Amino acid sequence: MTSEAVALLRRPGTIRSRCHGLLRLAEADRLPFFRFDPGRMPAAADYVTDTIRRNYPDLRIPYHARWRHFAVGGVDRWNAVARRLEGEDAAALARRRIDLCVVSVLLDAGAGPDWFFHEPDGTRLGRSEGLGVASLHAFAAGLFSSAPDDPLRVDADGLEALTAAALGEAFQVGPGNPLTGLEGRAALLRNLGAALRSAPALFGTQPPRPGGLFGHLRAQATPWGLPAAVILDAVLTGLAPIWPARLMLDGENLGDVWRHPLAAPEGPAPGLVPFHKLSQWLSYSLAEVLEEAGIPVLALDELTGLPEYRNGGLFLDLGVLRLRDRALATTTLPVGHAAVVEWRALTVALLDRLADGVRARLELDADALPLARVLEGGSWAAGRRVAREMRPDGGPPLQVASDGTVF
Repeated sequence: MTSEAVALLRRPGTIRSRCHGLLRLAEADRLPFFRFDPGRMPAAADYVTDTIRRNYPDLRIPYHARWRHFAVGGVDRWNAVARRLEGEDAAALARRRIDLCVVSVLLDAGAGPDWFFHEPDGTRLGRSEGLGVASLHAFAAGLFSSAPDDPLRVDADGLEALTAAALGEAFQVGPGNPLTGLEGRAALLRNLGAALRSAPALFGTQPPRPGGLFGHLRAQATPWGLPAAVILDAVLTGLAPIWPARLMLDGENLGDVWRHPLAAPEGPAPGLVPFHKLSQWLSYSLAEVLEEAGIPVLALDELTGLPEYRNGGLFLDLGVLRLRDRALATTTLPVGHAAVVEWRALTVALLDRLADGVRARLELDADALPLARVLEGGSWAAGRRVAREMRPDGGPPLQVASDGTVF
């Protein structure tokens, strides 16, 4: 039975409230690592709005979901795979899409600047796009399936048999093409296989698959739809055992939850800041699958912005945030460093404020432009754009050591 404190740290409301708590301290200039310049926020909103108009002049912005990466360069790679599934009903197709989406998102954490994936036609892709396309090719080749006659699925047996060598071969890893956190990624997927087997109520038994979540979520939907927080709860519950051992509370591994000395000092679970970045991005990605399968997703803005280096880098590069100690920008920080936790928390809170400014400039409300669309249109693209303007390699302004499971 999950304790009340652990359940609290899995709620998107807790993510938001603790991050905004640290932003209030920033407004009082009481944080140890960053200064906040609210006078730079209008320029940031202008920059993101300009990026949206460049990328989506018709303002028809999709969700910030894994599916965007499968279509990088204007090539609909998922549709090419889906043609092999013609004749399947909507539920069966949704299960396969969830299979793909779960493994692809879990494989996404930062690739590092020196890794690239080369498609058969010679297209060269790096970073998130490269990881997404590589995972799609691996899925299409049956890497995650234990059934040779049914390659386009992900199942527990297939995942538990996955080696770093096999994953590295599929992702074209070699001496001249290093991928950050390869061993961690393979271990994460093996852990996923065990988690699928241990939670039949979520993932089914014939065989256990990530796509089993479709039946679980469909059963919780009302005639009006399914709240986004229910998707995140299922993801966090089902995937809780897969994360590397980090902070523990009441006997449970907390996952993407970290300590900051000034966070929620009065408790419960004082000093802890949850983010659940990959799980929330996965939830946004699954929302798209569910809606296309006929299940409306409600209250999408209960989920938060994503605290990763593109969104966070946007605020640093545009001067909204400034390091008190510039030396921190010249070293690689562990992901649990309090400065990284502070940066990520401020990113979550500032994305809420940024979204309000962008909506005002575009004359759209939150229903027309939910946070998931602001991220896509949007803050993530703007973070990449300004990084390329400021640094030749387009890398982030703050270096964080990734084990392949957070960033």
